[in-house]
Amino acid sequence: MKVAFATQDQQRVDAHFGWAKHIAIYDVQPEGYSFIQDIHFGEDLAEDGNEDKLAPKLEAIHDCAILYVAAIGGSGAARVVALKIHPIKVPQPEPILDILEKLQEVLKGTPPPWLRKALAKGRPVPHDFDDE
Repeated sequence: MKVAFATQDQQRVDAHFGWAKHIAIYDVQPEGYSFIQDIHFGEDLAEDGNEDKLAPKLEAIHDCAILYVAAIGGSGAARVVALKIHPIKVPQPEPILDILEKLQEVLKGTPPPWLRKALAKGRPVPHDFDDE
């Protein structure tokens, strides 16, 4: 499962989604996690009401299942959810590696329903039709 993190310093979840200079993407499985890529965005990010700034970020995370942010506006959240990505607000800056380890531990156990649904993103839906 791909997980995205909005970050300014590439170490912590410490950025508002719309203003994030970086989106770090990791693959997370119960057995471990691996870094996929860091996507850098330009400096012109702090214009309130500039919805166009979200388009490249939404494209960057389109195949992620979860997005961790320090904050996200209502419009941004609606657009993220429309892509079937689960946004999670982190109340204070938290190291990305700490979040990855916690998430990995949850995946080893019995994930909550919202996380099981996120895990299924991108997988084909099995059809269980009974033979007639």
